[in-house]
Amino acid sequence: MIAFQPGKYRRKIVLLWRYSILGLLSFILFVLAVSVNFLWLFGGMPDLKILENPKSELASEVISEDGKSLGKYFTENRTPIGFDEVSTNLINALIATEDARFEDHSGIDPRSLIRVAKGILTVNTSSGGGSTLTQQVAKNLFQTRSEKYRGFLGGIPVVKTIISKTKEWILSVVLERKYTKQEIMMMYLNTVSFGNNTYGIKVAAKTYFDKEADDLTVNEAALLVGMLQNPTLYNPLRLPVNALNRRNTVLAQMAKYDYLADEDFETFKEKPLNLKFTVDGHNTGLAPYFRESMRGYMKAWVRRYNEETGSNIDLNTSGLRIYTTIDSRMQQYQEEAIREHMKQQQKIFDQHWKGRNPWIDDRGREMPGFIDKAVRRLPYFITLKNLVGEEEAWKVMNRPYKMRVFSWDGEKEMTMSPVDSIKYYKRFLRAGMMSMDPRNGHVKAWVGGINFKYFKYDHVKQGRRQPGSTFKPFVYVAGIDKNFLTPCDHVMDEPVTFGPADGVDGEYTPKNTGDSFSYQSLSLRQALGKSVNSVSAYIMKMVKPDAVVQYAHKLGITSELPATPALCLGTGDVSVYEMVGAYCSFANGGYKTEPMTILKIEDRYGNVLQEFHEKQNQELSENTAYDMLYLMRGAVEDPGGTAGRLSQYGVTQGNEIAAKTGTSQNHSDGWFMGMTQHLVSGLWVGGEDRSIHFRTIALGQGGRVAMPAWGAFMKKVYNDQTLIQYRKGPFVKPENYVKNCNTITTDSTGTYIPPARSDDEGVLF
Repeated sequence: MIAFQPGKYRRKIVLLWRYSILGLLSFILFVLAVSVNFLWLFGGMPDLKILENPKSELASEVISEDGKSLGKYFTENRTPIGFDEVSTNLINALIATEDARFEDHSGIDPRSLIRVAKGILTVNTSSGGGSTLTQQVAKNLFQTRSEKYRGFLGGIPVVKTIISKTKEWILSVVLERKYTKQEIMMMYLNTVSFGNNTYGIKVAAKTYFDKEADDLTVNEAALLVGMLQNPTLYNPLRLPVNALNRRNTVLAQMAKYDYLADEDFETFKEKPLNLKFTVDGHNTGLAPYFRESMRGYMKAWVRRYNEETGSNIDLNTSGLRIYTTIDSRMQQYQEEAIREHMKQQQKIFDQHWKGRNPWIDDRGREMPGFIDKAVRRLPYFITLKNLVGEEEAWKVMNRPYKMRVFSWDGEKEMTMSPVDSIKYYKRFLRAGMMSMDPRNGHVKAWVGGINFKYFKYDHVKQGRRQPGSTFKPFVYVAGIDKNFLTPCDHVMDEPVTFGPADGVDGEYTPKNTGDSFSYQSLSLRQALGKSVNSVSAYIMKMVKPDAVVQYAHKLGITSELPATPALCLGTGDVSVYEMVGAYCSFANGGYKTEPMTILKIEDRYGNVLQEFHEKQNQELSENTAYDMLYLMRGAVEDPGGTAGRLSQYGVTQGNEIAAKTGTSQNHSDGWFMGMTQHLVSGLWVGGEDRSIHFRTIALGQGGRVAMPAWGAFMKKVYNDQTLIQYRKGPFVKPENYVKNCNTITTDSTGTYIPPARSDDEGVLF
């Protein structure tokens, strides 16, 4: 029998206490050493100021005037939301799966740590992890494992993990003291990755199920929470079986912790994934051309703002909120109108050129070497040629492979070479359209092309083409405003010749459409409504090209214009953006209003960084502006007007519309400008190159290729009862408006005789 030795056990107890205290003191000292980065061994800790205002990369959001999200600028696609904007199903799934004791611990869960230690000792890999949600927030939000916080010991495999975990414990305790459980949970949900460049629960719900986070069902919430363990391994697009199994694991956890009844679990686990995957990228969403145009502006604004304020904001990561003038309803209608109209025009164009290539010269002959020249201009070909030589570069350009291409019936996969793809895309007609409220300059809709993913070039502001007869109002307004003409005057439709005295070598006689002259006396309204070239030439000869250029510029055309007689037919290249802005001067009582696209910019906390205001300057008298509206109404209201077919769209009855069609030389460009009392819209249609166009004016004129899209767009606007301020109605007539008409005189045959007028030099016409 062994005798009891109490002294021996007391010594063991004392030793155990000593080792425990020593271990505790060592742990405390280690934590302190890590927190202060003792001897630079452990790497730094995030600054306390950062802890008070934790930041993650947030996408900057572009918002319409009616409060709808148009899209984002981002490196990581992330938009934060609050706790009350998240489904209860999601909260339950998250707690059950990631941190069942989340409400009971203070950032570090001793039970979890014991479970992990036991798992390591027993080699049980299914024992679970020891990180709490708070620790995961610390890791995600403050990037404790990044190079930025690595010390001298950070390169040792096991040691660096211990150091990182210690930092996360420290940060977790601080977070738990500074924030509520709900705030910590939302820090987690707003920062985690869900794969496919999707960050945060708001974007994830939209991307995978096309709904808001507070509308997620049990199954949907379980899938998203399940993905958090490994977004690549549980990607429902690429590995749907893995994702389904992981979702069911989350459902089982919800049942285990009584967030889900057993019978409901059995029902839910049998359901399919039912994804509605929608990529929220730069190519998708409303107004992609507008957003891309604003990207360049916003980058310049951010750079200027940082220089002036000493800030360090970033367009892609600072979570700016950019409130724009775009109306999401009008934008949607304009995109629909362009899509419907251009799909139809493309069918006509393809049939028109069936069996032939549409790139032709002035004589209607196919241009030799057209595609080769296009290839040689490509940056890709130039780079390739510099790397491997021209011969090898051409081999690459002619080598076919499978690619996805645009078609009006949807994307399709085709096998073609890069050269073939250039031929394919050159055949597509392009378009650009913009609408603006003339009262304040607010740009309401902006469609820069037929498909942003495949055709990046913006035909609203970036592109410039000849406006044809849509330029004629600037000729007419110069004549009226300089008192050479009145809106009641008549002009003979007959040839007008420019010679050396007009700055022309030899002689230049503009022709009418069809190369004929009626030799009839036409009112200015008739002449403008029917777009008679000879009358525009008559006015140009009277007022001089320099004066027309001056008026165009002061009303809003910023492009350089040729001060030549041919300008009366619209030979100077301009953009849709300029034309709409300039036409607004007519609809706004003579006030030139600069196009306005942004209302204000806020930071991620709702602080206003800058507000924007309209800029107006009166360039015409109210009477002159109204005179021009009266003249341009002739295109819609009078017999033979070039916009008479607008009645087919139901937009003319009970309404006043001032309009102008335009067609450039060889029908390369088709234009339409339409004005109602509170909305001015303009659009251009044509090929990517001027040599690509219809062969006949019957098919290529602006009244055919452009005007129907305007009619379809306005019909949609008028049918929307929420857009009542843009309803049909008359233009606002100036108070005490009197049409300034001269007494009409005729000769012995009854032909109208226009009054003799003098220019500033006293020359009579």
